[in-house]
Parts: sequence; structure tokens; C-alpha cells
Amino acid sequence: MSKPAPIRYRTLNWSAYNASLREGGSLTVWFDPSTPWHVAPSGKRGAQPIYSDAAVQACLTVEVLFGLPLRQTTGFVASLLRLAGLDWPVPDVSTLCRRQKTLAVQLPYRSSGGPLHLLVDSTGIKVRGEGEWHARKHGGAKRRVWRKVHLAVDEATLEVRAVEITGSGVGDAPMLPSLPGQIPEGEPIASVTADGAYDGRACRDAIAGRGADALAIVLEPMAHKARSHRAATPSPGKRTALAQERGPKHCGLSSGSAARSGDAGAATTGAVASRPK
Repeated sequence: MSKPAPIRYRTLNWSAYNASLREGGSLTVWFDPSTPWHVAPSGKRGAQPIYSDAAVQACLTVEVLFGLPLRQTTGFVASLLRLAGLDWPVPDVSTLCRRQKTLAVQLPYRSSGGPLHLLVDSTGIKVRGEGEWHARKHGGAKRRVWRKVHLAVDEATLEVRAVEITGSGVGDAPMLPSLPGQIPEGEPIASVTADGAYDGRACRDAIAGRGADALAIVLEPMAHKARSHRAATPSPGKRTALAQERGPKHCGLSSGSAARSGDAGAATTGAVASRPK
């Protein structure tokens, strides 16, 4: 069977297509004037933070987006604020270095317009070492470092609402209580769906604390594993026939025990052989 010819598209709106290509290289940055750039005094003793988490996250977003060092990031953000006509100060390099270690990142999202249904799971990310194919083919290095990413996704919009990154030795269930804490308190959570690894009392208490109805546990992977285990396990009749073929050594019986149980074994073998197929 011959391969079908690919469909060829002809560009007829060259003016609009050319304008869209030019707009792809434009740079537009918006600063919301109502953004809480400064932190209100807490009234506690000691040095008070000056800049809010939103201000630090805005600077770090520019750093990651353009691949700039922190000092160049502060200058770039200061120029953007001047172009926007805002007289906000910019966090210095020491503040950005210190705050980025404990910053609670607020993820932008689109609301589904109703109660939130969360899908929770985790995945692994290799940060150092050879790939899977190279490890199977030539053997991997001794130092293969993995990180675990725990995600909570909105079922309606499929957007990530909460994320945690841990080491490869951290389990799934201990991280579930921290994921709903990243969602604003005023947003109701209707349900949380996860697999059997999250079926624990701590997980259920954390979900009930946010007002969710229930923690729906998806057991398809475990049920499939049980079915495959049952399929791989021979029936009692087959186990008896295999025991007779392999002899007393494989049955865990000594020679004396096998001799004493010879009649019972023969009767069992006869029953198995006379069983209709």
C-alpha cells in the first residue's frame, strides 16, 4: 500500500501572517498597580521583611525567563518599573538569594467556575546520570540522582494547581497534606482523586480538613497486578502435577516422607489425570 501524499497548504493571507510573525518578537510586560509590593509590618520583634512574596516572585520570574544573573535581573526589573511609571523599589541581590530558598510560589491558573476536583500523582525527574537506554545498554553510573515531582492538577482545566519537589526517597502519601495547602482557602475543593499509594489516615484527614467530600482512590493498577498474580499462579491441580514431575526434592519432602506419602501422592495424581479437560 502506497503512502498517501501529504496535504500542502498555501498561505494566502501574507499580510496577516507577516504581522503575526513580527508580533511574536514583541515584548509586553504588565505590572498591576494593585499588587502588594511591600509587606505590612507584623508587629513582632526583629527585622521585618520589606518586599512581599509577589515582588520576589516577579523578579525571579524575569530571571528565569531571560536567563539573567541576579544583579542584571534587579537592573532589568528597575528599568521595567520606570517604563511603567511606578516608583516601586527593587529587591537587592541578597534579598533575592535569601528569599528564593523559602518562597511559596503562587501558580497562575484559570478557574473552572465551580468546586475544584483535584487529580494527585507524582513523577520522577533524572537530574544527573545517563538516560534509561544508555543505562540498560552499557550500565549506568553509580551516581544517578533523581527528584520527585508531586502534582495536583485541576480535572476541568488540566492546569497544575500545586506542586512539590522532593528527593527520590520521599513517599507519595506524606506529601499529599501539603498540596491542598497551596490552594487559596476561599476556593472549595470538592474531591481529590489519587491511586492506592495515598490511601492513608493522614491523607484522608488532610482532605477532610479542606472540606472535600472524599478521597477517591483509583485501584486499577493494583487490581491489574492482582489479576496478573492470579494468572501466573498455577491451580492446585497443576501444582500437584508439577510436584509429581519434579519429584520429592522440589516438594520440600525428604525421601522417607515421600515414601510414606506415596499412596496419597498416587491417589492425588490419579485424580488429576482423570479430571476432564
